[in-house]
Amino acid sequence: MRRAQRTDVLIHLRKARDLMDARFADPLTLDTLAAAAGFSRYHFAREFKAAFGEPPGAYLSRRRVERAKDLLANANLTVTEICGLVGFSSLGSFSTRFTELVGCSPTDYRGRAEPAMVPGCFVIAWTRPAIQEKPADPGAP
Repeated sequence: MRRAQRTDVLIHLRKARDLMDARFADPLTLDTLAAAAGFSRYHFAREFKAAFGEPPGAYLSRRRVERAKDLLANANLTVTEICGLVGFSSLGSFSTRFTELVGCSPTDYRGRAEPAMVPGCFVIAWTRPAIQEKPADPGAP
């Protein structure tokens, strides 16, 4: 592949990776990510792995675990609450994936981490999607 073509592919792949970084807690599908990159799902999966060294699902999962590590160390939330906040749909899959990537369970990680303790209500407010307000009707009284 020519250098210019490869650069174009990487630009499109970064759009999908940026989407995963920004919306890691959302239920992102391979089809959604492929559409963001402008590729078919299978072409996207191949190109993503070739460019970044891991499949898109593994990247997203790792990103979620990274965020969970931060929350476990710094927020006064339960492991179940953190599981939901970072985008895992089940506590079992979260705990399994966390243990695979970190080498210990989320609860063990929390016990070893140096806490900075941010109240859970702040974390929930900070991670809640922004509500876009409708512009005021200029003709309204």
